[in-house]
Amino acid sequence: MYKTIIVEDEYYLREALSILLEMVAPEKIQVVGYAENTEEAVKLIDRLKPDLVFMDIILKRGTGFDVLSQISYKSFQLIFTTAYEEYAIRAFKFNALDYLLKPVDSEELKSAIDRLSDLGIQTTLGKQVQDLVATDYKKTPDRIILPTQEAMHVVKVGDILRCETSGSYTTFMLKDGKKIIVSKPLKHYEDILTLPHFMRVHQSHMINMQCVVSYSREGMVQMEDGSSIPISRSNKELFFKQMMPS
Repeated sequence: MYKTIIVEDEYYLREALSILLEMVAPEKIQVVGYAENTEEAVKLIDRLKPDLVFMDIILKRGTGFDVLSQISYKSFQLIFTTAYEEYAIRAFKFNALDYLLKPVDSEELKSAIDRLSDLGIQTTLGKQVQDLVATDYKKTPDRIILPTQEAMHVVKVGDILRCETSGSYTTFMLKDGKKIIVSKPLKHYEDILTLPHFMRVHQSHMINMQCVVSYSREGMVQMEDGSSIPISRSNKELFFKQMMPS
């Protein structure tokens, strides 16, 4: 059972999330406390030492980030709940922190709980939160965290040569020849790795545009690692436009 705290300043949202948790994961989740403002949240987390915290971003008298910067106990797994905004969500993805959009959907909640593990996020939460709080949401960070079963890999975005997806898995090919396989589809990374540096040229492929060696008008791209990547018909015009000097 995950000893769980819900940090949410709206009473009806706290109750709704609690009810949903009882519905989708009664055998996994035990809600042991609620907090509606930053001061309550800091005291509750440090006192109860939970396994899991659901954290709203905007709270009474502060934010969820204020809570995370003040707590002493950080050996818990964290799921943000938020009604907005795209830049914050983008930052969560960069730092491999889980989040749920409000109003919370029961299926998405179940999926988030299923992704929880006894190890992994607990050992790196402090650093991930530190990076998240320091992130300029409107600027692309120079690093991304790629979670695998073995470790949380911190990768420089510029070191990513290309990505290839297969079902719900994505393989990251790095410039040094290393491959990292993550259990998320390529679509998850489309709003992280964006133009002008990255482009999804095909349903199964995203490439680092700075690592293109050559390309043909027939729609094949040669990459620095020697691979040949197809460009889908719908993406040809945009690709050629990006490659042409301004």
